[in-house]
Amino acid sequence: MKKFLKISGILLGVIIILLLLAPFLFKNSLENLLKKNINQNLNATVEWAELDLSLFSSFPDAAVVVKDFSVVNKAPFEGDTLARGERLKLDMGIMQLFKSGNEPIIVDALQLDNTLVNIKVDSLGQANYDIAVKKDAPATTETATDNQGFTFDLQHYEINDSKINYWDEATDTYFVLQNVNHEGTGDFSLSESELQTTTEALVTFRMGDVEYLSENIVSLDADFMMDLENQKYTFLENEARINELPLTFDGWVQVKEDATDMDLTFTTPSSDFKNFLAVIPKTYVKELDDVSTTGNFSVDGMLKGTVDETYIPKMNIAIKSDNASFKYPDLPKSVRNIALDVTLVNETGLIEDTYLNIGGITFAIDNEPFRASGSIKNIVENALVNLDLSGTLNLSHIEQVLPLELEQDMQGIFKANLTTNFDMASIEKEQYQNIKSNGTASLSNFQYDDGTFKNPVAINTANVSFSPGNIQLKQFSAKTGQTDVSATGTIQNLIPWIMAKQDLKGNFDIRSKTFNINDFMAAETTGEGGTNKNSASSSSSTEKEAIKIPDFLNASMSFQADKVLYDNITLTNVKGGAKVSEETATLTNVTSDIFGGSVALGGNVSTKNATPTFAMDLDLKKIDISESFQKMELLKYLAPIAEALQGDLNTRLKLNGELTNDLTPKLTTLAGDAVAQILTAEVDESKMPLLSRLGEKVSFLNIDRLSLRDVSTVLQFNNGNIEVQPFDFNVKGIAVTVDGSHGLDGAINYNATLDVPGRYLGSEVSNLLAKLDPANAQNVTVALPIGLQGTLKNPSVSVNTQAAVTELTQRLIEKQKQELKDKGTNILEDLITGGNKPKDSTAKDKPKDQTSQTTEIVKDIFGGLFGNKNKKEKDSVN
Repeated sequence: MKKFLKISGILLGVIIILLLLAPFLFKNSLENLLKKNINQNLNATVEWAELDLSLFSSFPDAAVVVKDFSVVNKAPFEGDTLARGERLKLDMGIMQLFKSGNEPIIVDALQLDNTLVNIKVDSLGQANYDIAVKKDAPATTETATDNQGFTFDLQHYEINDSKINYWDEATDTYFVLQNVNHEGTGDFSLSESELQTTTEALVTFRMGDVEYLSENIVSLDADFMMDLENQKYTFLENEARINELPLTFDGWVQVKEDATDMDLTFTTPSSDFKNFLAVIPKTYVKELDDVSTTGNFSVDGMLKGTVDETYIPKMNIAIKSDNASFKYPDLPKSVRNIALDVTLVNETGLIEDTYLNIGGITFAIDNEPFRASGSIKNIVENALVNLDLSGTLNLSHIEQVLPLELEQDMQGIFKANLTTNFDMASIEKEQYQNIKSNGTASLSNFQYDDGTFKNPVAINTANVSFSPGNIQLKQFSAKTGQTDVSATGTIQNLIPWIMAKQDLKGNFDIRSKTFNINDFMAAETTGEGGTNKNSASSSSSTEKEAIKIPDFLNASMSFQADKVLYDNITLTNVKGGAKVSEETATLTNVTSDIFGGSVALGGNVSTKNATPTFAMDLDLKKIDISESFQKMELLKYLAPIAEALQGDLNTRLKLNGELTNDLTPKLTTLAGDAVAQILTAEVDESKMPLLSRLGEKVSFLNIDRLSLRDVSTVLQFNNGNIEVQPFDFNVKGIAVTVDGSHGLDGAINYNATLDVPGRYLGSEVSNLLAKLDPANAQNVTVALPIGLQGTLKNPSVSVNTQAAVTELTQRLIEKQKQELKDKGTNILEDLITGGNKPKDSTAKDKPKDQTSQTTEIVKDIFGGLFGNKNKKEKDSVN
């Protein structure tokens, strides 16, 4: 006995050692076999990060685990990922590991985890999953016996947490399975056997522009009879669910080399109207257990025929209900008189012959019926739509009959009595004359509030009339905040716009008593804890959502408003035209009264890009300087000194640049030029430190009594600076010329030249000038340059007396030379000394001494005039 136990222990130890050593002994051979098999059979690039072999996880089977694998297509889908997965597991009997190199390895089970499969069929019918290497040569004895690789005699397979995409470009069919969990158990080694399957997934299915399923929950528990020899699969016991709608299938599907044949029928196992509510996603209908219903609902379908490059199955899928109703226990209203008669039909197997017939859809809430009927033919190629709508729908009742959690409350009454027929090609080609519509539609007392605007938007009335080739907006009246809008006009493409096919096109005439642009700005966002980000305690500024020109508009309009409010600016009697397209508004012939004067403007504003832009021409006439410069930062930037002016102004501006989120100009980005004309203005030097400082330095200017009239200049924008071209004005007989520049930061750099009459410079200079030109002593002037630097709040004023000294000295010397030439005597000294200085008969360089003496005398006079005899010749006062 002890010997038996000892032998058993040794055998068990050997087995355990073999199990432990097996991954090392067989891993490389299996990986090489897998790579060789792939290279011989697949026209694709297959890679994986790691391959493991385990004898424990699937004991008594061996398990090959491939981690982080991918399958990438070669031409004609080169670079496309056909499949990508986290884990592929293959189970096989342990004895398979000991087979010779010429024998196939039989796989018993397969498991895929977290895998993505992308299936694509291009417009030429080529499929990206067709990656098997074509073997056109006839089989030889050698190749027939060379049967290396893997044979899948599966007993079980699983697909967990995976996704499958299918896109057929030729038929414009899009099919997606998400969150796929599927498993099957059967014996694939037999020619005929039963397969038991369970499947759960989210399904999206679209054909053309029609989305039939959108992430609907689909499940299928089904048993199949498999005929693997003929690739035929027949439904046995089964039940499917679309959301909560139950369906059962009968029939078969047979896969052939170039086609798939099928003969299937399906139906709802019961006729309870809850089956209809079950189709609607749970997000909208919630739980159905306590919902009371009456009437019936049924789905009966047939799919029969061949699927290949030319044909689809013939079909007849009928959805019917009659005299039905439903009511949720916690909601006040019910939906009654529900009738459905909808059929999807194809009688030929040609996809273009598929059509949807809407025999009738009827329901009533609070005894207000709504009806729809019609048909959609030629669905895939050029859908022909024929619809008839009539009835009343109170939007506020929707939340009273369905347990919806809408982002905003809905209010309003929609009424329609309309027939329309059109083809989709005419819509795509904008051949609106082919849209045949008759009737009316209206929306009244509609409330809209989604946080986009500061206040709810109330559409009081919107009436539209339809006739072939013509849609008239008969009446439109709306209000939000202080803003009221009324409009009439024509709409070219209402139906394509409703179908989200095109931008809304039309011509409109818009009127408003008060239009407050601030009403269309988004409310300010708040920081954590509900604190407004614009509060004093916040470190960041308030964030506002950008004002956007509607991207769905492609319309022309004329407008007229009694009053337009923008920030703190009020415009009255506003008129003009606008064209809105691609998030750009182009304004033409806009006129308005503003700041006691008027404005005419034209240009464009665009919010198409992340940063809004504008280009605008403005012509402002006779506007009040004080009011306009207080309320318009742009004008204050153009001419900051105008803050000290009281009067009227004309200005023409040609500007372009970037805008902020609330559509005000970013001053640092401005480019263009302006022409400004002060018609008449009085100066208040107390409002401008620069003027006060200038008055202190040049007291004879009498700035406190300065009055301007008809002063014009040209300004140019250059990298955030305003460059002012030379302009002239007169201050109590003193001619002044000014030019220079200033910046957004308040920095100034200006030059002023004062042409000062001698009478303003004191008696000494007056006497000197009288001797220089006795006849015109009162009219003789001296040019006095003045520099203005620093900032507007802390200016630096420098008076360049040296330039004045130089000019006056030169003029006196020229006068001396002329008189010496004419009279031949030394008159210059008499002019300077009054004839009292003794003559120096020994002087040899008389002109030079007289020049120096003249300069010193002039300097002394100007030095005394400006109080700086002992200072430098060029004095600066700060």
